[in-house]
Amino acid sequence: MTSTAPDSRPTEPPPTDPRLADRVHGGWLGRIAGNMLGKPVERGDYWTRDRIDRYLRLSDALPLTDYLPEPPTGATDFELRPEWRSCVRGRVDGSCRDDDVDYAILGLELLESHGFGFSTEEVGRLWLERLPYLQTFTAERAAYRNLTAGLSPPLTATYDNPYQDWIGALIRADIFGWTSPGDPRRAASLARRDAVLSHTGNGVYAAMWAAALIAAAFTAGSPRDALEAGLGVIPAGCRIARTVRRVMSLYEASLSWEDTLDTVADETAGLGWIHAVPNVAVLTVGLLYGGGDFTHTIALTVRGGLDTDSNGATAGSVAGVLCGASAIPAQWREPLRDRVRSAVFGYDGARISELAARTVRLMEG
Repeated sequence: MTSTAPDSRPTEPPPTDPRLADRVHGGWLGRIAGNMLGKPVERGDYWTRDRIDRYLRLSDALPLTDYLPEPPTGATDFELRPEWRSCVRGRVDGSCRDDDVDYAILGLELLESHGFGFSTEEVGRLWLERLPYLQTFTAERAAYRNLTAGLSPPLTATYDNPYQDWIGALIRADIFGWTSPGDPRRAASLARRDAVLSHTGNGVYAAMWAAALIAAAFTAGSPRDALEAGLGVIPAGCRIARTVRRVMSLYEASLSWEDTLDTVADETAGLGWIHAVPNVAVLTVGLLYGGGDFTHTIALTVRGGLDTDSNGATAGSVAGVLCGASAIPAQWREPLRDRVRSAVFGYDGARISELAARTVRLMEG
């Protein structure tokens, strides 16, 4: 079955902000830097918020203003991911390979190859052509397996797939926001067409919300305004929307960062650390309490726990769009060496600046 969606052409021209290219570049850099920050502690069932902060205190790294420090000498009870040696401060030399970045690259290839009228089937074919099976996880791996078995969307998302409402579609949404500056509805429509290959329900709504949030960040006056715009593209009664509004209400009631996270953790308990809903909560908390400051935003988001590299990546993308690449502090930007590692065929070692320039050219075409 061929997936259909409303006409995704922009309803108005992209904003004429002369900083557009800088903001797109900021989104790419922010996504990669935020991903690298969270990668060493990605495993929410082990790296709880308490364990992350104990690690940082023991390393004398609070407040967190740079990539995570190396494990302190003699430290026990802190098992970092195997890739940590390439992701901690002083050792970062270009980005690590990660699916949170692979899907942004794959999305760029999708739009360049098929345009903004792409179909869900074309997303699936591109996965098979460009993305190794063993570099997919959870819902994406289930959908990939279903594609190789000859299934078509929407069965690729629903057959033998217990991960339909996890975070995977959300991490694929950035490219649709970056190419829809100031147009959250268009971004959400594009993200939905991609998401239904592997997700349903709140998994799809999370992707639509994230794409709209990033698109809105180009013209929003604050993270709060961008979050509000993101809510306008998903059903008001869905759990993603209710969770975002709940976090906003706690923030507006002047609860502390810690108390807000404790409250939403209790209210989303039992869903698991990769489920879209609790991760959207952590991401929303990081964006609100980060207040638009790049460092503060990605640091608070990663310290919030759960899927730390995915949440750090999306928070970094939003914050990077809000401030632009030129305003991202050097400690995040310079160690990346303008290079990205990727499992997407043909893209390993690509320049981040060139990926950003190609993203801008999509809008100009």
